[in-house]
Amino acid sequence: MHTAQDLALAANRVRGEFGLPELDVERVSRFVGQGTGLLVHRALTDDVHGRLDDDSLRRAKAAFERHYREVNGSQSLVFERVPEALLLVREAGLLVGCVTNQPRAFALALLEGAPLLPQLDVVVAGDDVARRKPHPDVILEACARLHAVSGAAILIGDSANDAQAAQAAGCPVVLVETGYNEGESVHGLAGEPGVGGIFPSLLDAARGVIPSALVSAPKQESPASPLRSALP
Repeated sequence: MHTAQDLALAANRVRGEFGLPELDVERVSRFVGQGTGLLVHRALTDDVHGRLDDDSLRRAKAAFERHYREVNGSQSLVFERVPEALLLVREAGLLVGCVTNQPRAFALALLEGAPLLPQLDVVVAGDDVARRKPHPDVILEACARLHAVSGAAILIGDSANDAQAAQAAGCPVVLVETGYNEGESVHGLAGEPGVGGIFPSLLDAARGVIPSALVSAPKQESPASPLRSALP
């Protein structure tokens, strides 16, 4: 989902509380991708490597969560043809989940409002696990909940974080051009270990991975062993 407008609105409200001028949406979007804590550090310092002192971070995170809760989903958009992509994966007999660094409450609210949640078999958020992407924890947790092994899943991601998390999880990955990669093109990740391709959209990626997912995934022996999975 295209959430930059909401994130920028919340970040700029926090900057206002700190007496700082607003940043444009494109600038804030470059700070997205590694969880709320880093986003707050970056947005308040206007620096991808910036860090707040502990007291400022505590106050800024509390303010950001308050403001983001108020605006979450208000200006967010579902990327084009995402519902069609999810339906295509499900019709192929694959399980589909969402793994995200966002806190669970925010992620579920977005997915419910989209509405995309009914199309997902599992959602694993950043605060469901000990470590966010680029660590593999969200992928491994999703696979565990789906009773699947990570090598039988395919991650469809949009960033270096996703590629690194998939590699660490032992999971194949393809990337899409939509989404956020800290302001960098995902085409710079072509040829990285485990990256099987780069597609313009989620629908293109789904069409590209379904044949290999059906071949590589173990057959379900019963409805209780759902081992075939794709994780966008």
